[in-house]
Amino acid sequence: MKRMQDLGWWYWLATVSLLGGGLFGWPWGLCLAMALTIVQIGHVFWITGDVTAFALQVRAAYLAMLVAGLWGPLKWLHWMQLIGTIARVAAGYCFLARSLSLAPWNRRYPLSWDLVKRTYFAAAAAVPPCGAVFRRMSLERV
Repeated sequence: MKRMQDLGWWYWLATVSLLGGGLFGWPWGLCLAMALTIVQIGHVFWITGDVTAFALQVRAAYLAMLVAGLWGPLKWLHWMQLIGTIARVAAGYCFLARSLSLAPWNRRYPLSWDLVKRTYFAAAAAVPPCGAVFRRMSLERV
């Protein structure tokens, strides 16, 4: 399985496991999911050296959602993250990355309904999942 050779896939697998554990009663799950996301941010920055790197934006937004979800009325964000991260790990589809790709600083084309439709409905293999910065690296080198 090609995905299993992608370090980013392993990071997201561990993150979704910790997040799921936290949502289903393990008190340390959410804290460890946040800590692992911070590690991912640091690792992406170390690799790219660019604070504006798309992969770093995805992980920073993910962390912001984890923190925001700690506030009672936004707890549903954690459930959405769980569903989205399962989709990322299982099928390579990252709703967060696709949404961020539509931000003005990340797109080259004017925002249109056609662009939005193509962004969200393109096959998972057609779009690098969650800013796959680790794709070019093998597990042996990390």
